[in-house]
Amino acid sequence: MRLRIISLLICFVPILTFGSCSTVMEEHKGAAVGTGAGAATGAIAGAVIGKGTGAVVLGALIGGLVGGAVGHYAYDKPKSREETAKTYNYKPSQGTILTIEGASVSPQTVSPGNTVNLNSTYAVLTPSSETEVSITETREITHKGELVGKPEVRVNRTGGTYTSTIPIRLPADAATGDYKVITTVQSANAKDSKETHFTVK
Repeated sequence: MRLRIISLLICFVPILTFGSCSTVMEEHKGAAVGTGAGAATGAIAGAVIGKGTGAVVLGALIGGLVGGAVGHYAYDKPKSREETAKTYNYKPSQGTILTIEGASVSPQTVSPGNTVNLNSTYAVLTPSSETEVSITETREITHKGELVGKPEVRVNRTGGTYTSTIPIRLPADAATGDYKVITTVQSANAKDSKETHFTVK
């Protein structure tokens, strides 16, 4: 398998009063992109994912997760448009459809200071192989009803099935208890969401 890797140096200004720089990396398959794990607020602002992908990483860790960090976004495309369309008995007349096949967090139980991976698998069903859809992937993290993080990725996708992961390094003083994660994929005309949980203790 031939992998193409692109490294870009980007700078961003976190929510607080200091700035930082970070390297963005892309592989053609199994890509890893985003900020390094050193930003004190875990903020990301306009990190471009590779030349020609039209992708941007945005978001921040706030409230009880300040001091943690959003790691490198990673994705893969395990199924082609044709394989995905066959799975769903899809017809082009149905237009663009987005379906989350699965959302998970690994590990499901984690200690403060460690990393949890927010995973998703979703299908992009398009009328033709040339159709490109602008999609926003969002992970909304709440603890006791309070929003503590909302990293998102804006990316252009053609038809197929995609897996993606955003790692979150929790701060050393992260509050214990249950955290809810709402994973959403959305385009101009389609949307799907799934809920999952992890526990800090």
